[in-house]
Amino acid sequence: MGMTITEKILAAHAGEEFVEPGELIEARVDLLLGNDITAPIAIKEFKELGINTVFDNEKIALIPDHFTPNKDIKSAEQVKMLRDFAHKFSITHFYDVGRVGVEHALLPELGLVRPGMCIIGADSHTCTYGAFGAFSTGVGSTDMAAAMATGKAWFKVPESIKFIVHGTLQPYVSAKDIILHIIGDVGVDGALYRSMEFVGDTIAELSMEGRMTMANMAIEAGAKNGIFAPDGKTVEYIKSRTNLPYTLYYSDDNAHYAEVREYDATTIEPTVAFPHLPENTKPAREAHIPIDQVVIGSCTNGRIEDLRIAAKILKGHKVHKHVRLLIIPATQEVYKKALQEGLIDIFIEAEAAVSLPTCGPCLGGHMGILAEGERCVATTNRNFVGRMGHPKSEVYLAGPAVAAASAISGKIVHPDELH
Repeated sequence: MGMTITEKILAAHAGEEFVEPGELIEARVDLLLGNDITAPIAIKEFKELGINTVFDNEKIALIPDHFTPNKDIKSAEQVKMLRDFAHKFSITHFYDVGRVGVEHALLPELGLVRPGMCIIGADSHTCTYGAFGAFSTGVGSTDMAAAMATGKAWFKVPESIKFIVHGTLQPYVSAKDIILHIIGDVGVDGALYRSMEFVGDTIAELSMEGRMTMANMAIEAGAKNGIFAPDGKTVEYIKSRTNLPYTLYYSDDNAHYAEVREYDATTIEPTVAFPHLPENTKPAREAHIPIDQVVIGSCTNGRIEDLRIAAKILKGHKVHKHVRLLIIPATQEVYKKALQEGLIDIFIEAEAAVSLPTCGPCLGGHMGILAEGERCVATTNRNFVGRMGHPKSEVYLAGPAVAAASAISGKIVHPDELH
């Protein structure tokens, strides 16, 4: 029997010829990361271990992106812990305000994510890097502490589900709509501790940014990781970012899958996940829910492709007078490109507020907290109770096209409904 791409990567990093689902392995880690919420816990655990050195100062990334620029004394102290640790152990990849971006957009930009890598992060959306043909998954802060010391982590090899998507996407339908459609089908536990492998001609046509969006939300179906086979687009992206080596892995034709699901992309519409679960999906044209706020950004949809989509819809329009539109470029590079392309002018003319890179409102951190009873359309990845503020507020997940159209309309709409 053959192996899937996920199994091959784990086998290589465990020093094994073959692994199978359910097997417990200890694997070498190529990159590990933490942010200003999770890394301080890992640093405390690391200190308690009494170890005086990290396993590799170039394979640890500390990214203070959640509450930065610091919103209060506690968040400032959190980041100071990262800053001091990075200085003490000469951590190469610590990025402070002015250089930092949303971690899962920043690290690929920096060329730190490459095909065939094994990556762990003390953040559940570390699964984003599967877009590059890497195995990447979220872990707890204690696991991060152990990995900083040893460069290794324990895994149970996950079963794999193959998701085949074929056909041409309708206008305004993006990768966000595909993954919301899939999560709406399988549910938030439909891929529990499994690898979600995405294939098909529709997937092949997606940009790397679109693939990152889909891999990012694999965790919202309960998956251990999401993964795409690397192709020409992958290699082109990597070569534009780094000269470091990488390994291309592909699933064998006779690899075993716990399940295979197939989707016709021509039937997927601009989609919205209603409160309070990402699986609670409906077509945008069936919503028409009045809203108070729109957030376009995050590690899911804060890249330049997303901002271009939003700008195309917002151009020549004003944000509805009862709506606050927050636009957050995920990195400084994205912000700079948006400036150069005139997107920021379009956003400001539309009366949107443009923020510097931050996770901010996605987790109810800052820069857009909701009050009781308020509703927000967000291009983020979670809409749990209280996710963006008051426990009696509501978050509706959507792609950048629906988010921008809804900001203009004052209610959730399909972009076609603006005309």
